Amino acid sequence: MKSGPETEWIENRPSRGLRLPDLREVWQYRELAYFLALRDLKVRYKQAAFGAAWAVFQPLVLTAVFTIVFTRIARFQTELPYPVFALSGLIVWTYISGSLTKATQVLVANTPLVTKVYFPRVLAPVASVLPGLVDFLLSLAILTVVMPFFGARPGWAILTLPLWMVAMVAVVLGVSFLLGTLNVRYRDVTHGIALLVQLWIFVSPVAYESAQVSEGWRGLYFLNPVAGVIEGFRWSLAGQSWPGPEVFLSLAVGLALLATGVLYFQHAERRFADVI
Repeated sequence: MKSGPETEWIENRPSRGLRLPDLREVWQYRELAYFLALRDLKVRYKQAAFGAAWAVFQPLVLTAVFTIVFTRIARFQTELPYPVFALSGLIVWTYISGSLTKATQVLVANTPLVTKVYFPRVLAPVASVLPGLVDFLLSLAILTVVMPFFGARPGWAILTLPLWMVAMVAVVLGVSFLLGTLNVRYRDVTHGIALLVQLWIFVSPVAYESAQVSEGWRGLYFLNPVAGVIEGFRWSLAGQSWPGPEVFLSLAVGLALLATGVLYFQHAERRFADVI
């Protein structure tokens, strides 16, 4: 409400039907996303003795474990040196799994903000996936240092790396919009997301090549949008061979998830404050 002689009431009515976010309004509130992301980043490393080193510690340790298990015991064969192969996949997977978990729970974790302050709710999941990019870039720097030791070098495909990073974030946001909306009403999603992440890694080419999937199953396999992102990332940065046109199927599924997630989120947004 405005004060003064020309006082008037402004009523915020719930929208109806499916709609896209108001991009002008989102841009006006962009600083809120920045401060939410900065807050999460500070909390993550508050009183942490090793600070940002934890961002690269987990993928490096998992790379060592994967290398021992899958090359010494399971005898997996990969086109790239296995440490490079595993680390490149784990960098992407660590970002996706961590950001997906946080973005799915962000609305419930910020209940007072959602119920008492008006802002474009879509900014909450967006802000929650930004801190993970800092860890991703730190891990990426470690990978570029490790690669020359194993003779892995990128080619011209390195120019497409930003595309795969955008696709990676799009997949996380698409799934987060869907599951985060459901989590507002059904807290079971919080428990289910942990199981989903555990199962998802086995149907994604993190520890094994997608080329090991039989030809008859490749189309179904690449309906997993993470599969295309990881394989495209390895192709662009580590010099792995082009995985095939099935990658475009993964990208299409990722875009469809993002569009569906945004529309569903915007449709349910009007009831968040009532049911959260």
